[in-house]
Amino acid sequence: MRTVHSLKELRAILRGYRQQEKTIGLVPTMGNLHEGHISLVRKAAEAADIVVTSIFVNPMQFGANEDLDTYPRTLIDDQNKLSEAGNTLVFAPSAEEVYPDGLARHTRIVVPEVSDGHCGASRPGHFEGVATVVSVLFNMIQPDFAVFGEKDFQQLAVIRKMARDLMMPVEVIGAPTIREEDGLAKSSRNSYLSENERKMAPVIYQTLQATAAKIADGHADFQMLAKVADDRLRDAGLRLDYFNIANSQTLKPAAPGDSEITLLAAAFLGTTRLIDNISVIR
Repeated sequence: MRTVHSLKELRAILRGYRQQEKTIGLVPTMGNLHEGHISLVRKAAEAADIVVTSIFVNPMQFGANEDLDTYPRTLIDDQNKLSEAGNTLVFAPSAEEVYPDGLARHTRIVVPEVSDGHCGASRPGHFEGVATVVSVLFNMIQPDFAVFGEKDFQQLAVIRKMARDLMMPVEVIGAPTIREEDGLAKSSRNSYLSENERKMAPVIYQTLQATAAKIADGHADFQMLAKVADDRLRDAGLRLDYFNIANSQTLKPAAPGDSEITLLAAAFLGTTRLIDNISVIR
């Protein structure tokens, strides 16, 4: 496995693979890799001959007072994990390589509608930063496939729409959320949790499961179900950002007649913001 930091070297290596008619898969990450990320690498390897994992903490998707400066940078540990997983190439560019003219002067991509609400409402500009950096990575690497985790459900929807609307020749693949034994979705930010907060965190998934079971049983008063979920999370000691019940395709509020529904939640434990979701087919 090789690690490269420049676009010039990256393209030279990828050109050789293409001359061998190899297909290329991309797993974009911000590093600090865990089992969830590694599952994406394995998923990419099922679809493509060559797997490129990018490691780049993208400043454009962090808002004011978010954790850009403290976000864990663990490149050596990440390289070891990726090598063991059978990854082919690591692309770890600098901010100057990705945004050569600086953030303020860089072209930005806005994906309408699916970027609204949920995390888009709580983190203004976040999905603009995500869409922009993913489009840059798509153009740098020109993959045949790109794999993203379903834990970031809205992000996956944003990227799929962007790729479709801009006619990008990339197949965007979603991969299931990987969880701890107690149900907590694996996340790089889980390392921020104190011991007590870590014990409390699974209530998010438990609440999603309980609400999804009621919907599967035919309950359609989504406003009431969301209120019950809100109360449960607050009573458990979490500071709620949102608990929304949405149409899985549009991410707009679910209607009683919708057959595909996704529940999305975000909450704070201390200073750590956790997100999760679960989908239901009725």
